Amino acid sequence: MSQPVTAPDREDIRGLLEGASIDLQSPNRFINREVSWLGFNERVLAEASRVEHPLLERVRFVAISATNLEEFIMVRLAGLKAQEREGIEAVSPEGLTASQQVEMTTARVRSLQKQQLEIWRGLRDELADADIHVIDRKQLTDGEKFYLEETFETEWLPVLTPISVDPTHPFPFIRNLAVSMVMELTRRSDSRRFTGLLMIPTDMPGFIRLPQAGDAQSRIIPVSEVLYRYLDRLFPGFEVHNAGFFQLFRDSDLELAEEAEDLVRYFETALKRRTRGESVSINVDRDIPDHLVTTLLEEFDLRPEDCVRMGGNLNLAQLSEICEIKRPDLKFQPFDPRFPERVRDFDGDCFAAIRAKDFVIHHPFESFDVVVRFLNQAAMDPDVVAIKQTLYRTSNDSPIVSALKNAAEAGKSVTALVELKARFDEEANIRWAQDLERAGVQVVYGFLDLKTHAKVSLVARRENGKLRTYCHFGTGNYHPITARIYTDLSYFTDDPEFAQDAGRLFNYMTSYAVPEKMNRLSVAPLNMRETLMAAIEDETANAKAGKPAGIWAKMNALVDPDIIDGLYRASQAGVTIELVVRGVCCLRPGISGLSDNIQVRSIVGRFLEHSRICCFGNGETLPSRTAKVFISSADWMPRNINRRVETLIPILNETVHKQILDEIMVANLRDTVNAWTLRSDGSYEHVQAENKESISAHQYFMENPSLSGRGRAIRKSKNKGKAKRKPKA
Repeated sequence: MSQPVTAPDREDIRGLLEGASIDLQSPNRFINREVSWLGFNERVLAEASRVEHPLLERVRFVAISATNLEEFIMVRLAGLKAQEREGIEAVSPEGLTASQQVEMTTARVRSLQKQQLEIWRGLRDELADADIHVIDRKQLTDGEKFYLEETFETEWLPVLTPISVDPTHPFPFIRNLAVSMVMELTRRSDSRRFTGLLMIPTDMPGFIRLPQAGDAQSRIIPVSEVLYRYLDRLFPGFEVHNAGFFQLFRDSDLELAEEAEDLVRYFETALKRRTRGESVSINVDRDIPDHLVTTLLEEFDLRPEDCVRMGGNLNLAQLSEICEIKRPDLKFQPFDPRFPERVRDFDGDCFAAIRAKDFVIHHPFESFDVVVRFLNQAAMDPDVVAIKQTLYRTSNDSPIVSALKNAAEAGKSVTALVELKARFDEEANIRWAQDLERAGVQVVYGFLDLKTHAKVSLVARRENGKLRTYCHFGTGNYHPITARIYTDLSYFTDDPEFAQDAGRLFNYMTSYAVPEKMNRLSVAPLNMRETLMAAIEDETANAKAGKPAGIWAKMNALVDPDIIDGLYRASQAGVTIELVVRGVCCLRPGISGLSDNIQVRSIVGRFLEHSRICCFGNGETLPSRTAKVFISSADWMPRNINRRVETLIPILNETVHKQILDEIMVANLRDTVNAWTLRSDGSYEHVQAENKESISAHQYFMENPSLSGRGRAIRKSKNKGKAKRKPKA
């Protein structure tokens, strides 16, 4: 193992772990959610320092980390500060007040921001060595100055609005995440002093690529550097002093009013309010004088501790623009997902493939086009009479939305359950919903007090005088763009019992009619918690009875205190528990007498781990055919299990069961390239191979076809000795 890269969750935790027992009554048995989230972002940022990654991909990891941190400040830190401001006295599961959490997380945020800047400065030098030069205004050539002059006059000057603040020109409203300029102005005519402001339009790029100097060479200048050059043109008649940039963060979470009668109208209004949320934090150039910083803090009602001074780029999220440079030698090798042979063997007929055998598609290694084809085929098939579909997030120009519109226009009964409360996608979802309604789709907006997060498609088709129902259950969104980089599962079946359950689920979502029973599905908030806790308790009982007992689970976040305590009790009974938790994990592994038998790892790499899987030994050592295997749309968090509509799908088909348990879970548990292990003090350390073969789950699945999707082509390949064997447990 390497030395820990991320810090412990709190300064005093090592002393607590060494000096006192932590049991099921101690609040210290939990890791703080917010700090754990920041630890995940530190792991993302660490990818930017891995020299084995191509250079531009390392830059992209800095941009991703910066974007993630923006959301944390706007939502999580903003929420804590709101609790603090309102005097809410509730404490977190680990016993911390809102004020204590603000103090802890603010310090961690500042540290992370500094790390991002330091790593970016190093990458900037490496880019220069690769003939990608990010320059400042002093390095401009005469030709580049001429180019920028023309660009400024024709494209920038018409949209930039310089402001001199005085009683008749009050301080303007600054939008959330906007990068703006502040300065001191002295009017030459009378020496009168003003505070000057320049707000940068949100659609203005962060970087300008200058006219190319050579085939491989790129010269790029930050927009901030260009604006410094033209301040005298923007403020003619003034002398400009002490100019610098700042970026404001506002509270961007939406609170739903229970009495809102018109959900769409409410969200249209709320989205406008988001830009005017309470100020949370501000980043400022380190060279801005203190008195100007004080002016900004007073204007935005912020405290000195809410301000961080930064050198260089303030909006590191815009570094993603640099990654668009066409330098394939500095990026990951292109990867084209496979179209499953299982469907290809039936000439692309999804219904025929599903009738032959249930199967699961493993994204992004296998193409999301299968899901699109499934819905397009349903839209065009004259025998299809009805389609029902959940939509949580989707893409611009979504082929899913197009398929539903085409189906409705063809006269089919189409119902779309659109969730308006998908954070930061609310506006897009309103637009899709309106487009669908105009096409004749029956649009339902889900529950007022629950978020619909389930990923379900149902297609009813008339065959031989009877209706046959085909279902798709997913762990991820119906989003063709994110499906290229998120690892997710798409499960297809025509099992009548699953079909009945899917129908009951849609009835529940559209009419509030709670199903009297479910054949196989477990649904949050109705009975998913009970199903999960019962499975954990069964493993606990098996261990106490001397039988083999084990739990394997994979998810994005583990937060729920009751489930964590259930896992602790299972560990105390002797259950072997191996967890793959990409992001937030509030469970402390490896504590003597509490969690000795629990291991937690996080996989961070080229693809974003997103699939949710849980496996229970059921009296046998994992992996085994008799194990209980589930896929889900839900993480193990109170919000998912208590306040969202989610699905938990048991995997009964032998081939699909084997693929998920013996292939996907085993590969994740054996990864020595992308994996980090969580220690009991909340720190993470990167796994290293140590005299063993390096195994990357991502690389493995890029090279090896899935088990359930195999057809004749794979069998031929295997006969020729070309197919690679899966990892062994």
